[in-house]
Amino acid sequence: MIEIGTGKKVHGWVHIRRDHGKIIFIDLRTADGLLQCVITPQFSDAHAIGSTLRSEWVVEIEGDIKERPERMKNAEQALGHIEMEVHMITVINESLTPPFDIDSDGALINEELRLQYRYLDLRRERMRNNLRHRDAVISYFRNYLHNQGFIEIETPLLSKSTPEGARDYLVPNRKEPGTFYALPQSPQQYKQLLMVAGVEKYFQFAKCLRDEDTRADRQPEFTQLDIEMSFIDREAVMQLIEGMMTTMVQQYYPDAVMQTPWPRITYSEAMEKYQSDKPDIRKDKNNLHELGFVWIIDCPLFETAMVDGHYAPSHHMFTMPKTEDIPLLDTRPGEARSYQYDLALNGYEVLGGSIRIHDPKLQARIFDLIGFSDEEKKYFSHMLRAFDYGVPPHGGAALGMDRLLAVLQRESSIREVIPFPKTGEGYDPMMDTPASVAPEQLRELGISIKKSSA
Repeated sequence: MIEIGTGKKVHGWVHIRRDHGKIIFIDLRTADGLLQCVITPQFSDAHAIGSTLRSEWVVEIEGDIKERPERMKNAEQALGHIEMEVHMITVINESLTPPFDIDSDGALINEELRLQYRYLDLRRERMRNNLRHRDAVISYFRNYLHNQGFIEIETPLLSKSTPEGARDYLVPNRKEPGTFYALPQSPQQYKQLLMVAGVEKYFQFAKCLRDEDTRADRQPEFTQLDIEMSFIDREAVMQLIEGMMTTMVQQYYPDAVMQTPWPRITYSEAMEKYQSDKPDIRKDKNNLHELGFVWIIDCPLFETAMVDGHYAPSHHMFTMPKTEDIPLLDTRPGEARSYQYDLALNGYEVLGGSIRIHDPKLQARIFDLIGFSDEEKKYFSHMLRAFDYGVPPHGGAALGMDRLLAVLQRESSIREVIPFPKTGEGYDPMMDTPASVAPEQLRELGISIKKSSA
């Protein structure tokens, strides 16, 4: 933090230059906020350089940091109580004229242009504030879980393609042409294997990658807070999440209106009352400070529509059926409910979780109901093998950090809280990707491109 004193040096970008006759004012954008710098003719070299400065030039300024007169203080700015009397200016780098205004919130600027020059877009105060809050919330969750005895463990990004619903992003293996890694849709299987390993309390902020259509609340890659615990039940997981989230909101969003404890409604009640499994329960949807957290419980184990005489998992294939509904698997599987619990916030699903199956025979039964062939079951042979070596009861949750932060920051799209997002079509204008690669790279991987005739 910039402090009052003589002979201080500060660095940053010229935000605005204002000439008031002989006196020049520079608003310098620093890591701590905007600092007003006053340049007078008394320091002639600094004054001469100051008259040439333009927006977005990178400079080093030396001088005295003073308290502003009381009537000149700006309570809305972090550094609004101080100013700098400039003695010397060093221009580190000049800048071209930016392609758009950085002083506004950017809401009226073409989004693809903003993403093309994302490094400039991130200089605006709204975006810097989103990044700061993202860091604060992630840090809070990390410290909270550590204090609860959790261990942060990273799982691989190069994994195995398994049939889990969404398309995988495939990575060709140069050393054995025709074989592929897959980028993980989630760490689901790894975190369950960590429970088999006896970790008991795990978490990580995981990158998840899914080749599916994008929209305002979805990206090809996104971040989730991934949690798993052993020897617990549904209530323990929900209490952990609710306690962690409630105290975070109270600390970082104290002006938010939030009902506590969070309401709980069954899936069937949500569909009957709200016609949605992620209902918006706010009483006044025009009140931007209201946060309507609601748990959705007793979800169906399978989706209602059958495909080829088989069932599709409502959550995922490792979700535990409710104990009293296990007999239904032999008679009316479509009516079975599960120990799945989802968290909705203002009409968005921000968390999904469940108690997992820990009985190998029950897991095999679910695979049969899904319609997995013996060949498809081989994709999960590592899981079934591990379950033969003593697996504890376990469960967990995945909290979508991007969706959560978008709601908390009152943004209409998760792209506003992701540092370097893709467009709605999955394109990155800044890096101009996805893009073609050199023919020699394809030859090395044993890959040929077949162009569509359409």
